[in-house]
Amino acid sequence: MRHGDKNNNLSRTASHRKALLMNLGCQLITNKRITTTLAKAKALRTYIEPLITKTKNTASKEAIMHNHRIVFSYLNDKEAVKELFTVVAPKVAARPGGYTRIIKLGARVGDNAEIAMIELVDFNEIYGKGVKAAAEPAKKTRRAGGAKKKAAETTEAAAEAPAADTATEEKA
Repeated sequence: MRHGDKNNNLSRTASHRKALLMNLGCQLITNKRITTTLAKAKALRTYIEPLITKTKNTASKEAIMHNHRIVFSYLNDKEAVKELFTVVAPKVAARPGGYTRIIKLGARVGDNAEIAMIELVDFNEIYGKGVKAAAEPAKKTRRAGGAKKKAAETTEAAAEAPAADTATEEKA
C-alpha cells in the first residue's frame, strides 16, 4: 500500500527516477524551457523548486558554498549549477516562490500521453511584465491591515477634495 506516499514514482525504480529528474532538472536550468510528459513535469517541479530556493540564501560565503554543494549533489552537473547560481538566482531573488510554469500542450501522437511544457517563469518575455530589480523586497502575501489602509486613503481623499473645490472657485 502507498498510504501517504505523495511522490510520483513514474513507473521507475528509485535510482532511475533520480537520474531522470537530475537530467530533466539540468536541461531545464540550461535551456529555461523543456517539453515532456505532464507527470514528469509535475514531478520535476517538486524536485527543482527547492533547489532554486537554495540559491537565494546569500547570508555568508560559507552558506553560499554549502548550498552549491547541496545543489550539486542533486544535479551532478557543474555547468548547470553555475548557470543556476549566476544567471537564474539574480532573476528570481525578488520572487517568493513559484519559479516554474507548466503549460499543457495536448496529447502525443504515438501513445496519447499528455504533453506539457515546463519553463522558468522569469525567463519568459511573452508573459513576463519585465525584469524587477533584485534589491526589491518580496511582496508580502498576507492581507492583514487592510482596514488601516482604506481609512488612510479616505482621509487623504477627503483632504484633497476641499483643496480642489477652492481651486475651481478661484478660477470662476
